[in-house]
Amino acid sequence: MRKLKNEELNRLSPKAFKQAAKSPIIIILDNVRSMNNVGSAFRTADAFLVEAIYLTGITARPPHRDIHKTALGATETVTWQYFNTTSLAVAQARQNGFSIVAVEQADKSTLLTDFAPEANQKYALVFGNEAFGVEDTIVANADTCLEIPQWGTKHSLNIAVSIGVVLWDVLTKIEKTS
Repeated sequence: MRKLKNEELNRLSPKAFKQAAKSPIIIILDNVRSMNNVGSAFRTADAFLVEAIYLTGITARPPHRDIHKTALGATETVTWQYFNTTSLAVAQARQNGFSIVAVEQADKSTLLTDFAPEANQKYALVFGNEAFGVEDTIVANADTCLEIPQWGTKHSLNIAVSIGVVLWDVLTKIEKTS
């Protein structure tokens, strides 16, 4: 076994990425404080061909050096849009046919392991502020609330980790329904 070289990875060019069919998912970042987390969200969105990222409230916007440091150019490939509030971003997603999925620990949440995406459904995954999570009104009005099962003492994952875990899981399940 050997590690692959960069030229063997079949990476899309930025132009090919823009033209490629996208995953039926958008990411909504609900007032995310850390620019490194924003950059990581872009990088992960690029890796999974996510349709777009919606940035809301205090979430930093490209271009910014600290976002670029972790995004590694993904801010140039992934489509993004800014909204003053998370509610406006959710309303736009809903209007565009997306089911709203808050990723949060809630009383009626569905464990990620039990989530079964519907065929031909588009999903807007809402990830919350590092300290306060997803806004209460967004959780209350979401179509679904997903919770990542955790067994340790913290029951808290970094938002960048949560985005990667949820995207991978949901997209592999979507592929199986296609």
